[in-house]
Amino acid sequence: MEIKRFEGTGRMSRVVEYNGTIYLCGQTAKLDGDTIKSQTAGVLKKIEDLLNKYESSKKHILSITIYLKDMILFQGMNSVWDSWVINGFEPARATVEASMASKEILVEMSVIAAKRY
Repeated sequence: MEIKRFEGTGRMSRVVEYNGTIYLCGQTAKLDGDTIKSQTAGVLKKIEDLLNKYESSKKHILSITIYLKDMILFQGMNSVWDSWVINGFEPARATVEASMASKEILVEMSVIAAKRY
């Protein structure tokens, strides 16, 4: 089976596809504001757009890892997440506190999803 890589930067690919599975690189949204709610909404929009572009959808997310700059942001992130995720299509999920690549980034999400057929 072929591994397909999309939107490569020379350092990484934004999307990798293998065996009917889509892997998204970590998505951030520091340009979408300085609150956890605005950044979470921006990240989720980017995820949904990328999944749709590569023949998947938020209904097809298998697993998501959420990285928060500080766990104090957990409730604010969840308030946006809970209104975005589709009841009955909740993915497996882990949330961890992590140092970010830039001080402005509050949240980053990495997604594994099935392709829709």
